[in-house]
Amino acid sequence: MNDTDRPANGSDNATSQSRDGGGDPDQRPRDAATLVLVDMASGVPKVLMGRRRAGQIFMPSKVVFPGGRVDEADKLVRSGDALAPSETEKLLLEMKGHPSEVRARAMALAAIRETFEETGVIVGRSSGGVSNQELDLPPAWQPFHDAGFEPLLSELCFFARAITPPGRPRRYDTRFFCASANVIAAETGVSDQELEGIGWFSLEETKELDLPPITRVILEDLTDRLAAGPLGPMPHPVPFYHHRRGSFIREFLDNKA
Repeated sequence: MNDTDRPANGSDNATSQSRDGGGDPDQRPRDAATLVLVDMASGVPKVLMGRRRAGQIFMPSKVVFPGGRVDEADKLVRSGDALAPSETEKLLLEMKGHPSEVRARAMALAAIRETFEETGVIVGRSSGGVSNQELDLPPAWQPFHDAGFEPLLSELCFFARAITPPGRPRRYDTRFFCASANVIAAETGVSDQELEGIGWFSLEETKELDLPPITRVILEDLTDRLAAGPLGPMPHPVPFYHHRRGSFIREFLDNKA
């Protein structure tokens, strides 16, 4: 890991953002994952986002990428292919607790599951008519397979990581994945209603949206990633945003360091 030990771009906004009451400063962040899908069909990159409902505890009314907490079920589900070795290696860098390839894979699967639940977008391939009973599926994944698909991991790229600051009511250690919209196998049009106003926004349009400060920073990282070449697995350094001694800093996770 290369340590810049300096504030990240946009850190003033991120650290001065109003504190949510009732947060435990010693609360351990929970693993979470987000999937940033990028549609290049028009020649202008567009990303899939939606607005969180006003009554939610975490980032109410903010426009975000689909994503959420890693579930134990994400460790158990079968996938149609494997996560690229370069992405597994990057995910293992500075992994808290008990690092394992199973956890790394579960993070990628959580990003796909949450995207499906929140937007109805399926990243996968046909499951070939194999029943849920035959697969012994955990309940969290049954709706995905009921739609006739199994998840695909090989085109996902792990490109950023951020930990929610201390003192918030909920804290997450979020891994951000990106992929081309070409990986979308289907769109069901059905979601869990956690996000409203779901749509595709150009990077220029996102500048006018009500985004969390960290999301603006991640969009800058996405711009850098798009400039590096076609979306897909790549052994490049991953920016890692977190707090140290009261400062919001950016480090780089680099599996070639």
